[in-house]
Amino acid sequence: MIHPIPSGTRDVLPEETREVRAITDTLRSVFEHHGYGEVYTPALEYESVLARADMAEAQPAYRVFDESGAVLVLRSDMTVPIARVVATRYGSSEPPLRFCYFAHCYRGVRLQRGQPRELLQAGIELIGSPAPAGTAEALTVLCHALDAVGLKDYRIGLGDASLFPALMSSLQVREAVRAGLLDALVRRDFVGLEHRLAETGLSEEAAKVLLEVPQRRGGPELLDDAPAPAVEPVTGMRRVHELLEPEVAERVIFDLGLVRNIGYYTGAVFEVYDPALGAPIGGGGRYDELLGRFGRKLPAVGFALGVDRLHIALAGEERGTGALLARDGAAGAERGLASPALGASQLKPAPSTRSGARPGATAAAPEGSP
Repeated sequence: MIHPIPSGTRDVLPEETREVRAITDTLRSVFEHHGYGEVYTPALEYESVLARADMAEAQPAYRVFDESGAVLVLRSDMTVPIARVVATRYGSSEPPLRFCYFAHCYRGVRLQRGQPRELLQAGIELIGSPAPAGTAEALTVLCHALDAVGLKDYRIGLGDASLFPALMSSLQVREAVRAGLLDALVRRDFVGLEHRLAETGLSEEAAKVLLEVPQRRGGPELLDDAPAPAVEPVTGMRRVHELLEPEVAERVIFDLGLVRNIGYYTGAVFEVYDPALGAPIGGGGRYDELLGRFGRKLPAVGFALGVDRLHIALAGEERGTGALLARDGAAGAERGLASPALGASQLKPAPSTRSGARPGATAAAPEGSP
């Protein structure tokens, strides 16, 4: 007898659970090595608290009432709960503060899209470290984590959330149509963007700029020919790139049209791509205004990896290249990582039942804690 489960959810059986645990244990070792302390927050939050953030397409989708009639929601990401924790428990702690997490988040799904309703995410939040140094640290931790689990062919797209809005402002695009243009860009629908631009009444030259600039992707040379309104965000990307160690910098692809579907990003944004998977494995960016909405104005940056997608990408690389990149003992000892390497024997395609912190840095302790 078959008993159904909700669409967008799945059962994870012992063999796959062992593989996923090996991935998360390795990620945890990297995060801790860089000085990030692990936190847990409730799966349920007050809707009024999460409403302080602009979640855009990641708005909480599941609501319940508690015994007093207050509306509770299942968290849809971990960045906003950690912002609440910082304002509540670290109100006078000296930044920067470094946190990591491994947690399930819950999103609404669209019928027939095969989207996950429940996601296991692994990520970090670096609070109180401004750009470009904070962004460079987050990218460095991200690459070290992906290298440690054995992902071989990944690249990181780096853009800036303020770039396209700056272009629209300089070209005097009407406020009423800006959201629709951004929506097309989030979906990488350049045909739809072209159609929307044709309906705005902009000049042919202005529409051409708004269509052509977001399609620019490539290496550092791409940053040398940015239009005037994009100079500030492009300069920020260049400064981040200059701070990256060579092994990290070579993974970066500049993407002037990168826009993420969460509204609280203010500056640099980035996504992780791998040819073994047709969707981003994870992403993040700067959210320098979010903490202020909770009562403590601090710059911040972070990222989240979809653990299920990372698992699939690792298995896909094994099929495509014949072997996963496994850490040898010397490389692990060099970085001080004690968790076991992930080799091809540990990661097999999983069946689905879907319907710069410095080494030795210490994570902050909350006020009142030992």
